[in-house]
Amino acid sequence: MSTQVYSHASGPSLTVEHVRTGLLWLIFASSFVVTIEPAPSDLLFFAMVPFFLVSGLSMGSAAWLLALLLASYNLGGLLSYLPVADKPRTGLFVATSIYMALTAVFFCLLLKQSTASRYRAIVNGWITGAVIASIMGIVGAMDFAGLGEAFSMQGRARGLFKDPNVFSTYLIFPMVLLVQSVMLRTTKHLAFSCAALLLILAALFLAFSRGAWINGIGAITLLVATTFLLAEKGALRLRIFVFSVAGAVSTLLIIAILLSIPTVRDLFIERFSFNQSYDVGETGRFGNQLNSISVLLGRPLGFGPLQFSSYYNQDPHNTFLNAFSSYGWLGGISYIALIVLTLVAGFRTVIRKSTVQAAAIAIYCPLVTTIFQGIQIDTDHWRHFYWLVGMMWGLFAVSISSQSADSGVPTIVEPPKEKFQK
Repeated sequence: MSTQVYSHASGPSLTVEHVRTGLLWLIFASSFVVTIEPAPSDLLFFAMVPFFLVSGLSMGSAAWLLALLLASYNLGGLLSYLPVADKPRTGLFVATSIYMALTAVFFCLLLKQSTASRYRAIVNGWITGAVIASIMGIVGAMDFAGLGEAFSMQGRARGLFKDPNVFSTYLIFPMVLLVQSVMLRTTKHLAFSCAALLLILAALFLAFSRGAWINGIGAITLLVATTFLLAEKGALRLRIFVFSVAGAVSTLLIIAILLSIPTVRDLFIERFSFNQSYDVGETGRFGNQLNSISVLLGRPLGFGPLQFSSYYNQDPHNTFLNAFSSYGWLGGISYIALIVLTLVAGFRTVIRKSTVQAAAIAIYCPLVTTIFQGIQIDTDHWRHFYWLVGMMWGLFAVSISSQSADSGVPTIVEPPKEKFQK
């Protein structure tokens, strides 16, 4: 629907859809600010919802399945919350979980219609937010103009995020988007895309998050490998190979330049060790995780939201373990089902020839690596994780309903002029 909001005799009319895409862009362009709660992107999300409800949002089987999985997951969290309702911050934890689930379902629904313009708004907004966040992170890590304390944590870039680990993983999807656009030559502004990519790579490195490093390397590797395997023309495969070599060399050059700075080099040496003192030992991170499994097997409601640290003096640092700890057996089983079905739905969307195939690849690669990073860190309240989940399910719904998925449709090998359904 394109309900007219305002028109002028000498100019184009402003429609509800224009407002929707504008707010979508703002949500992601402002998503680099997370130090305050609710974040600006949260407030803009609630401001955007009524504009999408004007014409209604059709659920469909994919959206219903996603909603059911997330509802079951959060029902488990609610049941686990009841015995510890008097504990600090537990109510906020449950409310945040429900909000995150709603964003995933909503982004799934909104991408089912006007897919091209809405996806473009999300992509452009997220890249804008990531570039701003990267600049802040680099300024903080380098302590330019005395802003180290404002935009870094213990020398690690974090921008306006509370944690360098969340900051760095937030950058991975826009990094993948930029790599894809340069690799497939779909970008209209090559110089800007390359400059933005270099900034994001530098900020990601300066966050000194071991999990994010692996996540980023894995996402790019998966992107290149998937695109290479699905390419049907030798010319594209050759370009991907040349691009990969040039990209690897450029990345190593950036890292070498950054490591020439003594403070950066010292922090890198410290963080490069993958077995930190707080990880090992019976009471370290891994020891606590193993010890908690046998206990949780006898507790259908788990420990309750945020209660793992009451038993083991630290957070679980494992999203799958936290699902059983904070959401009980129902939540834990539901989360595993959500992850398995998301991976299956995403894979089907990636390999299916359709007008959303390239977009599906860009989303699926960082989504897969972020899911597996959940083994190393708690991701259950990461906004960008739920955004990716919702977007993946939305494109899955488009791919299985679109007539353009039939044979003869251009794929990522030769991106069509009209990439998405109108």
